[in-house]
Amino acid sequence: MVILAYLMGSISSAILLCKLFKLPDPRSTGSKNPGATNVLRISNKYIASCVLLFDILKGTLPVWSSYFLGLEPVSLGIVAVAACLGHMYPIFFNFNGGKAVATAFGVLLPIGLDLGGLLVLTWIFVAKATRYSSLAAIVTVAMAPLYTWLLKPIYVYPVLMLSGLIIFRHKDNIIRLLQGKESKISFSKKL
Repeated sequence: MVILAYLMGSISSAILLCKLFKLPDPRSTGSKNPGATNVLRISNKYIASCVLLFDILKGTLPVWSSYFLGLEPVSLGIVAVAACLGHMYPIFFNFNGGKAVATAFGVLLPIGLDLGGLLVLTWIFVAKATRYSSLAAIVTVAMAPLYTWLLKPIYVYPVLMLSGLIIFRHKDNIIRLLQGKESKISFSKKL
């Protein structure tokens, strides 16, 4: 399941959809990150939404499958981390991937829709208040262990592993945020 999760995570919908729609490679345009936010910068809400949905599913499917196979919480956490590592360092795209925020959201969804709702609300609140997608992601994944502890404490340690990984992957964004150089997002982009 770990290998399957990594391979699923390695399928970059951002790169594939940009090629399909003859858009610039997201790894060389905008923030140079093959994720939904950068695809929104270089295309439109429809294509970015497709990237977001696929990236969520490639996290949800391996974790949910592992849960039904009876894997213990720590093992589920390892499968979740493998899916995110696939997104970050995809074997199919020269190990040049994204930040895995949507994939991390996807691996957390099997814990419960209540957790998913709290994560979405946190991201929206921070993104609307600051217009920084990266800060919204960092705050959301930092809050995920607390939300998990309140809702289903058995999964706190796997969620801590995942949160640490996602925050580490945002180290460059954290530096830019501290320097006041991070790009803001716009909520008025049209289809």
